[in-house]
Amino acid sequence: MKRQKRDRNQRAFLHGYKAGIVGRSRDECPSQDVNLRENWMSGWREGRGDQWAGMTGVSGIHKNPTVMT
Repeated sequence: MKRQKRDRNQRAFLHGYKAGIVGRSRDECPSQDVNLRENWMSGWREGRGDQWAGMTGVSGIHKNPTVMT
């Protein structure tokens, strides 16, 4: 059974969130495409906000978009 590819914009957001939650710099965005960069930066901002709010590790599991329910 073939698996559908995920949306590139969603993947960019998730990668940006992961980078933000661990405290990486926003200058590390890998994409030069405007739409992908915008989604990556949105995820990065949300991840950084969650890191500053202390939602890392187990305390932030409910907020983490990479965890499927």
